[in-house]
Amino acid sequence: MLAHLFGPPDEWPSADLIAFSDEFDTQLALAAYRSGVFPMPLHLGGFEQQMGWWSPVHRGVLPLDGVRVTRSLRQSAKRYRTTVDAAFDEVIRRCGDPRRPGGWIDPAIVDVYTEMFRAGLVHSVETWDAAGRLVGGLYGVSLSGMFAGESMFHDDEFGRDASKVALLRLAEILRDGHDRLLDVQWRTGHLASLGAIEIPRDVYLRRLDAALGQPPVRWPGPDPRPEEA
Repeated sequence: MLAHLFGPPDEWPSADLIAFSDEFDTQLALAAYRSGVFPMPLHLGGFEQQMGWWSPVHRGVLPLDGVRVTRSLRQSAKRYRTTVDAAFDEVIRRCGDPRRPGGWIDPAIVDVYTEMFRAGLVHSVETWDAAGRLVGGLYGVSLSGMFAGESMFHDDEFGRDASKVALLRLAEILRDGHDRLLDVQWRTGHLASLGAIEIPRDVYLRRLDAALGQPPVRWPGPDPRPEEA
């Protein structure tokens, strides 16, 4: 059942950003996800010390039965090995590299999501090349039947398609016979190439409500790192 941390959804602004706050911690973040809202720091416009709370008017989701796997991506996948929860700290650090355009992962985000990872509520998927290098990965929040993808990365030199390969592994985990919701927040060109679509906010909230009534995903990790296998 949906929480109502931010009040009735029909009273939310007709904008992606619905609220901001001075406070930010694990319990607040989890309650937000159960309300259909996710945190992302503002960092601009005089709100640098405040957390933004977002519920896109047009929500990006990736239908698990509609994931597109091109021939070139299938070939790329053969070059890599994927793991689950083997290198979360490195994945979130690489996702938060300040050199990345539009970077938003700050120390407060790292602290809260690391705490949720230790509690088994956040998971990472890693992609490794044949030399044992971490060349791609993603992380996100797993609550009942919903997985909210937060960020992904790939190594520009060694990791062509590596983030997409991590997403394919995630979709494989979530296709377990239950009604799962893979939330990708916004439909970017990168995600659209894999089959992501947009749905209206009210449709997303109904799907989230159903997903929160599903049994939790059975995660296969933690896997050993390649050099530890």
